Amino acid sequence: MSESVKLSVVYYSATGTGYEIAREIAETAEKEGAEVRLRKVAELAPAEAIASNEAWAANVEATRDVAEASADDVVWADAVVFGSPTRYGNIASQLKQFIDTLGPQWSQGLLADKVYSGFTSSATVHGGQESTLLALATTFYHFGGIVVPPGYTDAAKFVDGNPYGTSHVDAQGSNPVDDTTRAAAQVQAKRVVRIAASLKAGRTL
Repeated sequence: MSESVKLSVVYYSATGTGYEIAREIAETAEKEGAEVRLRKVAELAPAEAIASNEAWAANVEATRDVAEASADDVVWADAVVFGSPTRYGNIASQLKQFIDTLGPQWSQGLLADKVYSGFTSSATVHGGQESTLLALATTFYHFGGIVVPPGYTDAAKFVDGNPYGTSHVDAQGSNPVDDTTRAAAQVQAKRVVRIAASLKAGRTL
């Protein structure tokens, strides 16, 4: 029997949308036979900023049992899915800070030849989702990674309409993660696991 794919889902989420997507990807990947690490990156915002937003404070409390990401979670994995809300059309500083700490691993070539993919959310329909996912892809190029987007590879992708990665419009908290977004996350997770498994099997031949 072939060895299972090792997948790390590394995300930042302020008010919980990213956490819901990350969990959907992780659970789907586990159902596909992957060994999964679900990891959040460290929060950088001051306590008073978090306390000023009820949803933010609630998400911090609800995800206390989710382990914080380390460099080992990326090195260990055959595939990594990164997730971030969009901030001015780019990834959040919390995820960027984590990525920036991976320099030692990058310089040793330990981040290369893995499958990478990304997901995001925004408050508005044209809030920078695609540019955020493209920014993540630029990082994957520097890693020497194999970028695996969901593309239009499943009928569900013609419903959510984003071939770059799973994305969701939360409309300032009034639009929780729905079945359309969950279906998109499932397609992405299955594709990432399938491609990573094929690559891993090819290396062992």
